[in-house]
Amino acid sequence: MAGGAGEVLTLQLGHFAGFVGAHWWNQQDAALGRGTSAKESLGELCPDVLYRTGQTLHGQETYTPRLILMDLKGSLNSLKEEGGLYWDKQLDAAVAWHGKLTTHKEEVYPQNPHLQDLLSAEGVRSSDGFWRVKSIPNGKGPPPVTTAAIPKPLESSVRVWSDFLRVHLHPRSICMIQKYNHDGETGRLEAFGQGESVLKEPRYLEELEDRLHFYVEECDYLQGFQILCDLHDGFSGVGAKAAELLQDEYSGRGIITWGLIPGSCSLGEPQKNIYRLLNTAFGLVHLTAYSSFVCPLSLGGSLGLRPQPPVNFPHLHYDATLPFHCSAILATALDTVTVPYRLRSSPVSMVHLANMLTFSGKKVVTAGAVIPFPLVPGQSLPDALVQLGGATPWTPLSACGNPSGTRCFAQSVVLRGIDRACHTSQLTPGTPLPSPLHACTTGEEVLAQYLHQQQPRVTSSSHLLLTPCRVAPPYPYLFSSLSQQVHSIPVFGALCSSSSLHQTLGGLATELTKLDLRRWASFLDAGVEQDEMEELLQELHSLAQCYQDGGGLMD
Repeated sequence: MAGGAGEVLTLQLGHFAGFVGAHWWNQQDAALGRGTSAKESLGELCPDVLYRTGQTLHGQETYTPRLILMDLKGSLNSLKEEGGLYWDKQLDAAVAWHGKLTTHKEEVYPQNPHLQDLLSAEGVRSSDGFWRVKSIPNGKGPPPVTTAAIPKPLESSVRVWSDFLRVHLHPRSICMIQKYNHDGETGRLEAFGQGESVLKEPRYLEELEDRLHFYVEECDYLQGFQILCDLHDGFSGVGAKAAELLQDEYSGRGIITWGLIPGSCSLGEPQKNIYRLLNTAFGLVHLTAYSSFVCPLSLGGSLGLRPQPPVNFPHLHYDATLPFHCSAILATALDTVTVPYRLRSSPVSMVHLANMLTFSGKKVVTAGAVIPFPLVPGQSLPDALVQLGGATPWTPLSACGNPSGTRCFAQSVVLRGIDRACHTSQLTPGTPLPSPLHACTTGEEVLAQYLHQQQPRVTSSSHLLLTPCRVAPPYPYLFSSLSQQVHSIPVFGALCSSSSLHQTLGGLATELTKLDLRRWASFLDAGVEQDEMEELLQELHSLAQCYQDGGGLMD
């Protein structure tokens, strides 16, 4: 294990989690650099935290995500369940049976043509899992920049997350739940109880356990697990059972759960909205019981039934009805707020990060981000922070409403992609200082002073990185304030234990109390008992109560 951080095993559970994960892994892949080996890029973040080395059957070295992914039948399109990295024609042709054979072939989906165009324009993917850029004349200059207008046709043709995934996965990564369908009106994984039942079946439970053991046993020092889990559908139950399994088998390791919810909901689909509410509530309560902390992630304005407009980013233009757009923004935030436990030098372990944020039973946290961070040419970091102002500069990403006027108990803040020359004020000696930030001598001091000024009584952990967040295609072009295609951006992100959760969690309980469950008996029939519903309401009220008081007013 290179660097100081321990390994992390990622679990992606659900189709929207697949969208967020595809953008996330594309961003990690882009950050590995254009060299022939990931080990050549020794930056601030340690890729070994998320990636593993291996070998194909032919002895070629590979570098693939340490990932277990669960989705439903029909969700992969052109992506093979076993991946394409380790495929061997001779093994594929070897059949033990010598009698008469009947071959049944499933429909083969072609790879998304716009992704193919993008990849062929940039370079070639070699069989060892590394991206090779096409040769540059005379070997001089940076890699060629793709300027073709590819994102627009790509986003209109994306049906599933594999349509834009550009990294190779290990054969033990993908685990398909064959008993439920991704498409169609029937055979859907709609309810929390259905999801719980999936991992009660020996077939799926043993498959998950085998994959966990495979990845965990090769780790030098496993610091924990990060779960990307759909909260709005039956995968909330899959996630709850997976988190319970992890806590039972790997006690003492960090388990950080990111509960994902698509950005938009429709008033015309009452059953879908009621199920979303129930799945989210059951998922939050059960995941909280087994995780170090849970953070809901959504561009929606509310977790409840009453629809709220999606959140607004001053410098982004996105379509909240497109999972391709929403997941890209959430992946960018995720890539930023997870920085502390991925640092090469002086990392903050998952357990330590959770302990800082979740004291006194506050095991649900909120996320927020400024995407991109608005540092204009010629500006210093003190200038930009003074201009940003406000105790809550971040756009909220946890569907808990406007955080203005709420209390923050503890926060972890990351600002990345700021050039060192901009870290401190460049005013000539003798010039009156516009703010105390302009007197700071390091960028780290500037950021810490800014946070203390805004919220003087709040426990804050902060990190300032030179490394930007990668947004190269197939990342969608969302940047309304930038006139040309960009491949990396600065991002300001935060995790916060916030009193906004008192109203959010209490509101969920209130809405559930008003439901006539006799109308939604199908949800209970899917595996949830009436007494579990009553216990859920008690747990939500207890969890909400944890966020009622505390210091650190956010104005």
